[in-house]
Amino acid sequence: MDKGLHFTVCVITTMLLLRGSSLAGEKNDPRMRAVSKSGGPEEGLPTLTVTTILEDPYVMVRSAELEGYCIDLLKALAAMLHFSYKVKVVGDGQYGAVSSSGNWTGMIGEILRQEADIAVAPLTVTSAREEVVSFTTPFLQTGIGILLRKDTVSQDMSFFHFLAPFSKETWTGLLFAYVLTCFCLFLVARLSPCEWNEPKNEENHFTFLNSLWFGAGALALQGVTPRPKALSVRVIAAVWWLFTIALLAAYIANFTALLSSGSEQLPIQTFEDLVKQRKLEFGTLDGSSTFYFFKNSKNPIHQMIYEYMDKRRDHVLVKTYQEAVQRVLESNYAFIGESISQDLAAARHCDLIRAPEVIGARGFGIATTQASLWTKKLSIAVLKLRESGDLDYLRNKWWETSCLHKSRERWSPLQPQALGGLFLTLAIGLTLGVIAAVVELSNKSRHAAGHVKKSCCSVFTEEMCTRLRIKENTRQSQETSGRANA
Repeated sequence: MDKGLHFTVCVITTMLLLRGSSLAGEKNDPRMRAVSKSGGPEEGLPTLTVTTILEDPYVMVRSAELEGYCIDLLKALAAMLHFSYKVKVVGDGQYGAVSSSGNWTGMIGEILRQEADIAVAPLTVTSAREEVVSFTTPFLQTGIGILLRKDTVSQDMSFFHFLAPFSKETWTGLLFAYVLTCFCLFLVARLSPCEWNEPKNEENHFTFLNSLWFGAGALALQGVTPRPKALSVRVIAAVWWLFTIALLAAYIANFTALLSSGSEQLPIQTFEDLVKQRKLEFGTLDGSSTFYFFKNSKNPIHQMIYEYMDKRRDHVLVKTYQEAVQRVLESNYAFIGESISQDLAAARHCDLIRAPEVIGARGFGIATTQASLWTKKLSIAVLKLRESGDLDYLRNKWWETSCLHKSRERWSPLQPQALGGLFLTLAIGLTLGVIAAVVELSNKSRHAAGHVKKSCCSVFTEEMCTRLRIKENTRQSQETSGRANA
């Protein structure tokens, strides 16, 4: 009797010790967490098993605890819908794809096998996944981008790199403005009697070639001869000087921004550029929605990307996002993946940069079983969090890093629209100069008309023809034709 009682006590003690050890191990295992703040079964709240995947900044292990964007989102949803939950990290480390045996892997597979009730993770909503599980309204919008290391994609500056601060249209407009200004200088210097008083006896120093030299000297901020004497010529010269000073300031500022910016030195701007180059290998996450996006796409460029990755899948496809970022940092490798995650990687690793082009707009949603009653409830809760600004708060909280403050704005050549006011000022100055020259010539013609007793218009016309050499050319042509007839 005593031996039986002693044996029973030993068995009960052993079972209690084993249970306590199991609970302690479950508590210390970051792959399985019970969140007491959301309530428990003893409080009468439903408990959901949540599967997720370790990916910065969505779910991370810090001090034996899980934290991140998805964990904060899960807490907010639990508080709104009044449920408790326990989180487990997906066993195979996969998001969810159909294996060779026809079964689903990753978080999608765990939901189908009823090992988890919902999946809260950076899980992309796709048509293939939607056929077997249900998704809520996306809580994050993203796309497919290219993550690169800056020094692997930088290229040597071209021989005409100094022309890059201005666009081709701007350079064309500047050349036209230069030629037009020099022509106006030449024209006004001939019309103005203050600049050229006696056309028959004096030589006009403002020839067209000298006018071109005068305009070029102003561009170099150098004083050159001939020096203008008439008010009309000085108006045009002063406006051109102001134009060149503002132009040089804009050029120097934009050239400085060009040299300090890395965006112009990116030869890989699009996925087409990525396919054409041979320096970098590129790949994506094995079995991810990004891989199947390129597989199912009818775009020829996308098909070339898929064929490249499929032929070299053992070498270019990676298992985890952390592996992809590390490979981009350490080798000549470009990672194709979710643009929102690439933005975070580029912010936390200042040597990385994302190419400008983003394709395949998509969203991250919460996955549930198709017959689950939680799908609509979670969708409405996500919409409420978006409308209240909580999702934006979480986005700013987990994506804010020191590199974000050091990031540079993307540079672009200066377009003609940015200098529109400058061109307008120049045009007004040229118009005023021409008008001033005509006024000066008309005043001289009016005084001369009183002495020779001719009409002002006839004197003005004769003076105009003399200065523009029209009368002499006409007389020479008449003499030439007379000699030919004789």
